[in-house]
Amino acid sequence: MSQPSPQLQDQTRKLRQQLQEAAHAYYVLDAPIMEDEVYDRLYRELQAIEQEYPQLIAPDSPTQRVGDKPATQFTSVPHNIPLYSLDNAFTLEEFAKWQDRWQTRLEQPITPEYICELKIDGSALALTYEEGLLVRGLTRGDGETGEEITPNVKTIRSIPLRLQGERIPPRVEVRGEAFLPLDTFERLNQERQQNQESPFANPRNAAAGTLRQLDPQIVAQRQLRFFAYTLYCPSDEGDRPFRTHQDALQQLQDFGFRVNPHRQLARSIEEINAYYEQWEQQRRDLPYLTDGVVVKLNDIALQQRLGFTQKAPRWAIALKYPAEEVPTTVESVSFQVGRTGAVTPVANLKPIQLAGTTVSRASLHNGDRLRELDLHHGDTVVVRKAGEIIPEVVRVLPKLRPEGAEAVKMPNHCPECQQPLFKPQDEAVMRCVNRSCPAILRGALKHWGSRGALDIDGLGDKLIAQLCDRRFLNSLADLYRLRAEDLSHLERLGHKSATKLVESIQHSKHQPWSRVLYGLGIRHVGAVNAQTLAQAFPTVKELAQARPDEIAEIKGIGPEIAGAIAEWFQLRANQDLIQQLQEVGVSLESHPQVETAPESPQPLAGQTVVLTGTLPTLSRTQAKTLIEEAGGKVTGSVSSKTNYVVVGENPGSKQAKAEDLGIPQLSEAQLRELVGLSPQE
Repeated sequence: MSQPSPQLQDQTRKLRQQLQEAAHAYYVLDAPIMEDEVYDRLYRELQAIEQEYPQLIAPDSPTQRVGDKPATQFTSVPHNIPLYSLDNAFTLEEFAKWQDRWQTRLEQPITPEYICELKIDGSALALTYEEGLLVRGLTRGDGETGEEITPNVKTIRSIPLRLQGERIPPRVEVRGEAFLPLDTFERLNQERQQNQESPFANPRNAAAGTLRQLDPQIVAQRQLRFFAYTLYCPSDEGDRPFRTHQDALQQLQDFGFRVNPHRQLARSIEEINAYYEQWEQQRRDLPYLTDGVVVKLNDIALQQRLGFTQKAPRWAIALKYPAEEVPTTVESVSFQVGRTGAVTPVANLKPIQLAGTTVSRASLHNGDRLRELDLHHGDTVVVRKAGEIIPEVVRVLPKLRPEGAEAVKMPNHCPECQQPLFKPQDEAVMRCVNRSCPAILRGALKHWGSRGALDIDGLGDKLIAQLCDRRFLNSLADLYRLRAEDLSHLERLGHKSATKLVESIQHSKHQPWSRVLYGLGIRHVGAVNAQTLAQAFPTVKELAQARPDEIAEIKGIGPEIAGAIAEWFQLRANQDLIQQLQEVGVSLESHPQVETAPESPQPLAGQTVVLTGTLPTLSRTQAKTLIEEAGGKVTGSVSSKTNYVVVGENPGSKQAKAEDLGIPQLSEAQLRELVGLSPQE
């Protein structure tokens, strides 16, 4: 290997420095000092030198921001310093109570100085620098352990690869938020829709999903940004050698980080409230999403005295904003048929911006809710996101109703197969009971191929629709009769993709019995219950022949779930389906090895939910099971740590307390949607 001359080494160092300064000015200071064409020319010049002389490649070179090879998996790593979440307050009264709590831990009350910052709605990162060089980037994870995503972190250009300045501490720990600017989010969703991919739900989910991409090239393309908000410099003299948090933020800027400029000192609750109210309005003009204000004690020594609870710092709290409500017009109402035959009315809206996303559809849940709203065609309605996730119509503005508008009514016949709809006496939902209904088949196929069930890679909504429309599929068993040559002429599915799909389908025959049971879509049988049932009844024959009382005796099942299982197996169409699945070779019994729980989505992971009142179709046990299977925890009382309150009829004092605390309330239908089910599945 030839050796570079001293002049070339010096040229390489200067190129790196020029490019680093230009990137810092562009991505951190928002003050470009170099035209894009000049930057690109210098970048290519540096790249050419490094290709010829690999020994000149430095870890902090701009060319090293994007790795060459995708990772195969992420590794869980303990945080050097736990990455705690924040407690929430929704009113000034709650904030005052929080202030009283930490004051009682002191010998005598003090007049505190706070620093207020915007709460950026993104994904938390923990960064480690050694001798000034970025060596590790972790996700929040559970606060104690995170996933190492260092190659992905290096693609974020507002994160310095090497800290700026002199006298850099031996080790520096930085906490901050990675996020997608709103214009970038909209561009990505437009590109995904053009490529017939599902759009991202919101910028927060898009940022989190981007950070967990195995290919850094994809992460780089999505152009994440980063705001730093916490600095630790571990040393023998103490964790943070700063007098105030404000000093630490300035040091982060000096190190080359981007720190949110909209921060402010406050010495009273009145000043905090003024800042909170100011940004409740102005946040709509920001180029990124924010969902509240973070208030921290400015005195670092006081922070250290107060310390932490098991989950959060005692010296900081998040003041959250209420759910945003926006008016828009109902352009039409459509009726969707789910895999259980439940018919759900959906309002198609004039598109609006709501909580950082474009919303054009909102669920109307069922006929009872439709009548309660008194919705007419062309009405102006107020829309919000339940729990900042699910768009819902809150109320109708009848004074703006077009003259002669007709009321929206539930159909009497299935919009898919035109068969009469049926409304069970104990339910608010109308159902199609035609087992041959195309919509029910599409829903069943989607559920069967989902990650938590048979996990068939490549079996998406659009492909399922094509296969059903062309009569390739009339049942779940027909999947296993597909051949690559039958599929290769379908839209966007060449021979290679068709072959991979057929291989994935055939491989799914050998999934554990618990996954197959979950995939059958029996009402109330989720992923966790399927695991329990598969252990108690190792074959489909044993479960099909079991009496309801035998099934109900199993811990965690109960009579309602047992009744649903027995009813499912009594239907002739389902008996025929089991026989067909056996004929095509799908395993319907436990393997010799121990069954493992399916990897089902966890939309309520880490969330605390309270149930109150009588729900329309779910018993308290069923609702609790639904929440726990989605990763949530059900508690008996409402507190500031409660994330959702599910409200039924005659809710009592829990609903009132939830309203006082500003905690999102969900109906049963909204709960079902939140955990990934259709409203009456």
